[in-house]
Amino acid sequence: MNFILPIEEITEDDRFRVGGKGFALAVMARKGLQVPPALAVTTEAYREYVQSTKLGEKILIELHRKAFEDMRWEEIWDTALRIRNLFLQTPIPEEIRNPIALLLQSFFSGHPVAVRSSAPGEDAAQTSFAGLHESYIQVRGAESILEHIRLVWASLWSDRALLYRQELGLDVEKSTMAVVVQKMILGERSGVVFGRSPMDASQAVIEAVHGLNQGLVDGTIEPDRWTLDRKTGEILTHHAPKRERAMVFSSGRVRLEPLPPERQAEAPLKSNEIGDVYRLAMSAEEIFKSPQDVEWTYRGDALFALQSRPITTGASAGPEDPRRWYLSLTRSFENLKGLRTKIERELVPSMVEEAVRLSQRECSLLSDSQLADEIEYRLEVYQHWEDLYKEYFIPFAHGMRLFGKVYNDVVQPADPFAFLDLLTGREMESVKRNRMLEDLAAWIRRDPGLRETLQKGKMEEWDPAFRESLERFFRQYGALSWEGSRIDPEADAFARFLLALASREPKQRPPVEKDRSIREAEFLSHFEGEERRFATELLDLGRASYRWRDDDNIFMGKIKGQMVLALDEGKRRLQARGMAAEDIEASELIKALKDPCATLPRIPEAKKRSAPETLKIRGRQIVGQPAGPGIAVGKARVVHGRSDLFSFQPGEILVCDAIDPNMTFAVPLAAGIVERRGGMLIHGAIIAREYGLPCVTGVPEATNFIKTGDLVTVDGFLGIVTIGSPTFPGEDSPA
Repeated sequence: MNFILPIEEITEDDRFRVGGKGFALAVMARKGLQVPPALAVTTEAYREYVQSTKLGEKILIELHRKAFEDMRWEEIWDTALRIRNLFLQTPIPEEIRNPIALLLQSFFSGHPVAVRSSAPGEDAAQTSFAGLHESYIQVRGAESILEHIRLVWASLWSDRALLYRQELGLDVEKSTMAVVVQKMILGERSGVVFGRSPMDASQAVIEAVHGLNQGLVDGTIEPDRWTLDRKTGEILTHHAPKRERAMVFSSGRVRLEPLPPERQAEAPLKSNEIGDVYRLAMSAEEIFKSPQDVEWTYRGDALFALQSRPITTGASAGPEDPRRWYLSLTRSFENLKGLRTKIERELVPSMVEEAVRLSQRECSLLSDSQLADEIEYRLEVYQHWEDLYKEYFIPFAHGMRLFGKVYNDVVQPADPFAFLDLLTGREMESVKRNRMLEDLAAWIRRDPGLRETLQKGKMEEWDPAFRESLERFFRQYGALSWEGSRIDPEADAFARFLLALASREPKQRPPVEKDRSIREAEFLSHFEGEERRFATELLDLGRASYRWRDDDNIFMGKIKGQMVLALDEGKRRLQARGMAAEDIEASELIKALKDPCATLPRIPEAKKRSAPETLKIRGRQIVGQPAGPGIAVGKARVVHGRSDLFSFQPGEILVCDAIDPNMTFAVPLAAGIVERRGGMLIHGAIIAREYGLPCVTGVPEATNFIKTGDLVTVDGFLGIVTIGSPTFPGEDSPA
């Protein structure tokens, strides 16, 4: 079986064996365009690999853990990471590996290469899926190339590809992947040319940067942009950005480096080169009979076409398709560094200042009309920060994913989420808050008189020093935990919670520092010199990303808390008028406050949600995603709202739709956690690992299947939740 072909030997009959990229390169080379020397690893190699190793069956299991339409973004990423790890754990059999390695070695002789995906149909005339699969550059040596071929194969099942599973027709039995291995051309100037502008069909567009294309692709570097008349190639406009940096390959990796002053003043392309790039696009269009998006690079005076694909919007996500936003979350190391600086030095300090400013405006002292204006203002402030959160904080979460991919590639652990152990324990705000609560609980344990006073529920009799400590806690964290800053309305409930906290020994965070140090040393041992410095910096970035995945919600909670305070004050005033304002919309609330004569329509009693027919017969076992190792048995406490948290008792299993940072004060009481929302990197999973709690996430209808008081077993190893008495090996199943 022929697993690998030089592009010169590729014919029309090989189109689907070598995929869209491989076939396009072969055609361009045959027509006289300058392309780097390349080999194509055929789809037969992939198909034989997954069949002979039984990998296809394992992929099927991973894809059917949960109905795909019920998965959130985080769960899709988890699934893709587990599949990727299956590829890392499954060596290529010698009968496939040897003929490929032999030709790789003789063809490239140790020269660095680019390893690119070339899935059949990904770049067809009606369906273009640019960026869904992986590509790697500066790979050297047959062994390393084979490793990266496996990673490209794995990217057939990437989270990005899974999002387009229907359009791609992803099917374990039928889907295949070819790979192009291309001699690396370290371009000094690079870019893309669109033979037909996506914005204006009468124009062509050239984008160019100094250095390599990576900076342009991930948005780190703004390119020079020329629009040209599509028929004549005449330059119509030129946008010249501020040129400061370039992506280059240096010290073993692609990195962002400052441009020398003389290159900052120069556009990447001279006027005659603009014409050459335009003619490259027109030649590609003539060859393929449709307008092309061509990636190119200049090495000296030589212009190379790196790949070409049709320009199409036929299968791309529309502007309102949320998948487009999700794809934008994958960021480069350099881009993530910039996000971190923005978050830590600018956004978080501003967010804290904003919350303090709002807290100094006492809503109870405002007239109704002034309160309405204040509510409008706080809603606008909150929306402003929500927008910034989506623009900066959510993409920064990719930092821990990037670290996880690098960790898995070099360490190749059996557990694809082992990298998380290196990221935990970074003193998150929710953990600091819980430590203050533990200090209050310890005070109660030491002072029987205080315990008795709290049990009576009379705030005026509380120890003044204890009350001052309590006030200090609420000044710092009140708006985070209960979306307000005053303790009086819920003093009794809070006192009961502190008594419950004091009734058991403080939960100790698992002693993992020694193990973490060993794993960190093992990870860094795979790198030397400049690469080791990069790996150390990447680990630090991953830890910051992990911490901010939790802390960002804490700081957002400060602002949300002030917004809710104003809304609650408005509702209280309307209720004092005899209006049913509990479920009123903010716009109606504002209108009613501004009009003293306003009346509200009677709000019908909320229709209670009834469980689907399938839930009336309760299952004994329900399956989710394993998110925190360990096994816990306890009575369930189903949490629908804030009041349920105050009723939480030590040793119960916390069952909820999703844990947010404002709920984590109850976590130290829990024996385990079950969530409907899924993913290893959601808040509930993160806080469960901080406390070493068994955790299962992504359990559909968890709060309907499980009732408060049910005996529940949480298996965080397998992702299984058992309702009723647990059965262990050697025991008979209950009747």
